[in-house]
Amino acid sequence: MKSYEIKKQAVAGTLESSDIQIVITKNDGNGIEIELQSSVEKQYGKRIRTVIHDTLVNIGIKDAKLIAVDKGALDCTIAARVIAAVHRAAEITSNYDWEEIDTWNV
Repeated sequence: MKSYEIKKQAVAGTLESSDIQIVITKNDGNGIEIELQSSVEKQYGKRIRTVIHDTLVNIGIKDAKLIAVDKGALDCTIAARVIAAVHRAAEITSNYDWEEIDTWNV
């Protein structure tokens, strides 16, 4: 698996209905921290956090601070936004390893 290093803050997604906005920054040595804002947090907060966390782990991120503002996004949208934010934060703008992502993102 390719190793990703978060080099800068990055954003993916929007605040539109059925989307999620992800802001990711470095969190050197402090693990993965997820701050979630969602109107459905009581019903789906645990699932949203799990999708975010699992996506980060599958990409190989061990330390990141992530702020998620959910507007009713589906799991596939959440994962896609996390993947995009990580690539932007790692300054990877081409040569995405889609085959690697496909091995765990089913």
